[in-house]
Amino acid sequence: MDLYDKLVEYSREDYYPMHMPGHKRNAAFSMANPYSIDITEIEGFDNLHHAEGILLEGMEQAAKLYNSKHTNYLIGGSTAGLLTAIGAAVNKGDKVLVARNCHKAVYHGIYLNELHPVYIYPQTDTYFSINGGISPEKIEELLIKHNDIKLIIITSPTYEGVVSDIPSISKIAHKYKVPLLVDEAHGAHLGFHSGFPGNSIQAGADIVIHSLHKTLPAFTQTGLIHINSDLADYEKIKKYLGIYQTSSPSYLLMASIDRCIALLMNKGEELFYQYYDLLQNFYDGMNTLLNLKVLLPDNTKNYGFYNFDPSKITVSVKNTDISGTKLYDMLLEEYKIQMEMVTKDYVLGMTSICDTKEGFRRLSEALLDIDKRLKSIPDSPRKHLTDNQEVPEWVMTSWKADNYLQESIPLKLSEGRVSGDYVYLYPPGIPLLVPGERISKMLLEDILSYQREGLNLQGLQDEKGQYIKVIR
Repeated sequence: MDLYDKLVEYSREDYYPMHMPGHKRNAAFSMANPYSIDITEIEGFDNLHHAEGILLEGMEQAAKLYNSKHTNYLIGGSTAGLLTAIGAAVNKGDKVLVARNCHKAVYHGIYLNELHPVYIYPQTDTYFSINGGISPEKIEELLIKHNDIKLIIITSPTYEGVVSDIPSISKIAHKYKVPLLVDEAHGAHLGFHSGFPGNSIQAGADIVIHSLHKTLPAFTQTGLIHINSDLADYEKIKKYLGIYQTSSPSYLLMASIDRCIALLMNKGEELFYQYYDLLQNFYDGMNTLLNLKVLLPDNTKNYGFYNFDPSKITVSVKNTDISGTKLYDMLLEEYKIQMEMVTKDYVLGMTSICDTKEGFRRLSEALLDIDKRLKSIPDSPRKHLTDNQEVPEWVMTSWKADNYLQESIPLKLSEGRVSGDYVYLYPPGIPLLVPGERISKMLLEDILSYQREGLNLQGLQDEKGQYIKVIR
């Protein structure tokens, strides 16, 4: 069986997608036979890299929808947007302020441009074991300490939906005349309904990256890059888009972007009203859980978060007799619900305007049913947000690590060695370890525990994940 046949077979089964892409395979948002509309740059259909006609009009409509100065299509996902934005905003060797919980694409941008990162760490929510937001006050402290920083890069919202105080961070960045780049890949749907946080364009960020496909009805790989101020050089942005995006862009992907934007402009208010109502009903039903815990949007202020995106459904197994991987497997095997992500402490579901009442009902009934079978394990009280997290020892930049001889050694013997590669859980693709960082005892124990849980670790040197690349 080839991939196409496997996909067709899967589509005929009754699995419900609590995961991206945001179109949720919902037939109401389908397109024509893809082969009938798959073309190249023929007469009358414009050219993405020199847009003057229908593609330019589409990008102008997207800019109007999001109220940005300029908006361009991304057909290489947010990865292409992040690499473009970083390359256009810095010179080789510059210093940048980077949230440590950024996606691996940001680290690749640092590597390619030989940048010197100054890391800022989000707080950690100890109850749900998720990253909190980025502190504006700490941003300012680091800008004062490092007055040669040329770019600030943060992720908001996080994979789990935690939103940072972008209005305050934007004001601080502009006070020091440093452009702010926000990886808002998980927030293309924000700002269209009062029940959701506003987006980072509205909050004053200079460059914002959106993955349409994550939370809206658009094909995988589709996204937008928004330029929102004169601190971002639009001509350089266009130059780097030509470098990091294919010279043969898919008209299927670009048509998918166009249709998504048109849908939001014509029916967005109605669709988000219906969607938010479904979310509220789902969360109301989760109040009766006795053992599992769902991160309820109404309670997130109590956790110390600046704001929270209710589209993300985080289900914690802490203080129960099962692991996150066990809950994930139960939902998949017993209820045919495919979740987006799993850790040892929780599972994560992603929702969108394309989710159905039936889909929410299935997840709600499954969680309530599983909850009845679980046992509660008492735990001592703990505060939610903490700054207590291990900071990896930085030995050298990631790009300098390439200049040293490297070797592959058993992972269990790597404590104290300097990593020669990235190690990360996927999803979400946030590096646990960056080349040039020392492998501590605590980090090694974490990596080994993730392996025991069967989580998807990438960056190790063999299929079983028994070896790691280190500096000699």
